[in-house]
Amino acid sequence: MDNIFSITDLTFEAVALDVFRYQYQQVEIYQLYCNSLKRDPSTVKCLADIPFLPIEFFKTHTVIAKEKNAEKVFESSGTTGQVSSKHPVADLSLYERSFEKCFELFYGDVKEYVILALLPSYLERDNSSLAYMAKNLIERSHQNASGFFLNEFEKLYDWLDVLKNGKRKVMLLGVTFGLLDFAEQYKIDFPDLIVMETGGMKGRREELTREEVHLQLRTAFDVADIHSEYGMTELLSQGYSKANGIFHSPPWMRLLTRDMYDPLTIQKENATGAVNVIDLANLYSCSFISTGDLGRTKADGSFEILGRMDNAEIRGCNLMAL
Repeated sequence: MDNIFSITDLTFEAVALDVFRYQYQQVEIYQLYCNSLKRDPSTVKCLADIPFLPIEFFKTHTVIAKEKNAEKVFESSGTTGQVSSKHPVADLSLYERSFEKCFELFYGDVKEYVILALLPSYLERDNSSLAYMAKNLIERSHQNASGFFLNEFEKLYDWLDVLKNGKRKVMLLGVTFGLLDFAEQYKIDFPDLIVMETGGMKGRREELTREEVHLQLRTAFDVADIHSEYGMTELLSQGYSKANGIFHSPPWMRLLTRDMYDPLTIQKENATGAVNVIDLANLYSCSFISTGDLGRTKADGSFEILGRMDNAEIRGCNLMAL
């Protein structure tokens, strides 16, 4: 299974079935869940047969291969009173290879960018997978101008004002409520800036639609489009949108939708349903996760996130409803 990052559409199903067989044997809670559905390697013959573990299990169980120990445990940023998800990661190099290769796939060499990260609250925790990714990308950019900002809006504005007159590519990666807070206080004419929101309102602000958020951000930064990232604590891969909320994922990650009233039924493209994620980089945990997000997939593999299921918790890492 060392071919995860060289996967193609033609090999995806075969690799996914190999990963399923491994995780069935190694991840105890996943095996128990599969057995409860009467699904095991003898009955799972194609991608559609693979069970998807409900994401809530990351709040109540340790989801890791029994032959592995965690190098780091990432934890979700759930709002006060909620139980946080915990994702024990046995091999951080898998996570690093995943987000590095994914960034390169969609944006090119990270060394060509100044990476600015506006991640208030996430920076105050040492177990945030988003902060870990941002730190790594900042370091790999090898740009002295790259760096983190907590709630230093004036400093960020001054830094952007300097960078807009240069020739370097600049990306501002920000949690949504942080970007909105900045946008209410500052306006800057920087049309070449890549503004990427990662979701995450965390009860800090009134919930807004994606269109409302992106309109405010486009106006504040004078950019044509707002980029978005789709990721979560329980995954080791991300999808990216460069405009209009249409996401693309790397070859080792795939989204499917399930029928909201028959969760074992996978739907065809263009049907709205609950989101199932296959993340083959999540090798030593669970690569097949049933989320509480609503979405729609397209024939070319792209997807939209349309919000949350009514009975699902609002989580810090989710995008806003349309």
